[in-house]
Amino acid sequence: MLSAEMRQRRPKPATEAGSSSDRYTDESRDRRRRDNGGEAEDKGLRWFLPLLVLGCLRYMSATSNIVHDCDEVFNYWEPLHYVLYKSGFQTWEYSSEFSLRSYLYIFIHALVARPASLFYSEDKVRVFFSVRLFLGIISTITETALVVALSRKYGKRLGLYALAMLCLTSGCFFASTSFLPSSFSMYAVTLSSALFLFEKYAAAVSVASAGVILGWPFSILVVLPVTIFSLMRGPFTKVFFSGLLTSLTLLGLSFFADYHSYGKWTFSVFNLLKYNVLGGGESHLYGTEGFSFYFRNGFNNFNFAFVLALLFVVIIPISRKKYVPDLAIVVSPVYIWLAFMSLQAHKEERYCLNVHCCS
Repeated sequence: MLSAEMRQRRPKPATEAGSSSDRYTDESRDRRRRDNGGEAEDKGLRWFLPLLVLGCLRYMSATSNIVHDCDEVFNYWEPLHYVLYKSGFQTWEYSSEFSLRSYLYIFIHALVARPASLFYSEDKVRVFFSVRLFLGIISTITETALVVALSRKYGKRLGLYALAMLCLTSGCFFASTSFLPSSFSMYAVTLSSALFLFEKYAAAVSVASAGVILGWPFSILVVLPVTIFSLMRGPFTKVFFSGLLTSLTLLGLSFFADYHSYGKWTFSVFNLLKYNVLGGGESHLYGTEGFSFYFRNGFNNFNFAFVLALLFVVIIPISRKKYVPDLAIVVSPVYIWLAFMSLQAHKEERYCLNVHCCS
């Protein structure tokens, strides 16, 4: 009677117990993965969303952005016009006496402008926008790579924050389609930083070298952190010779482009460095600004994002270890460039375009 009245608890099905155990195991595994350096690669953003969003905004920049700098007109659009149509104004920097500007930078853009000029015939406005769209595409690709790299290394949240900043800041909007060497350096710095986070160290150094030689030689200070740490982390021989081969190839092309354009053997990259660093440069004649110029300009272009970039060095000691040192290496060009450029008497907004995406 007693045994009949007693009811025993029915055991849980094996599948239910197994699923519960598996759930706890998965949660523990995810927790350990986050503690050991971030979410897995498949947890990052996919390429489609940032490509779509940034592509739309860079298209808007290409079609509606004004020309902000007179140097963009006379030092780059005019020489490109001369290459295409054999007419155009010449600044003293492009005279054979000084030979400070490399025509290789112009010829790269002529690869797009020349077919456009043949297709659109005398419609030069369409040629202008074709080059701008080309710049917008490059900017979209490099910025997307940085967003995806950040999301895969540090999670979707940080990737979305970076995407929002790139979309909403006026500095990135106008720099993305400006026909300036500092904008070209910005593309290179952005892509080099992304490749560094992807742990593609040889490619990161090669892209950094291209940004310095094809874009702006002074931006070598900006790419130093990524270059040094890439040499330390990657196979040294592979990374070193990758950067060396890229540099020698581009320097050789620049050398022959200068000979073809100036009609004499000259080296514009060296001429520019010699003029501005070793003496002879008198940039202060074009105006001087105080030490705070780039800080005020940075806040104007990036608002609170610029403040957060400056505060990052303060946040490092209290942040998770997973943000150090990789993210610090990517952000460090902002500090290096601001310190260096703020000490120069002559200041211009375009001088800081190369670190816009790092901010």
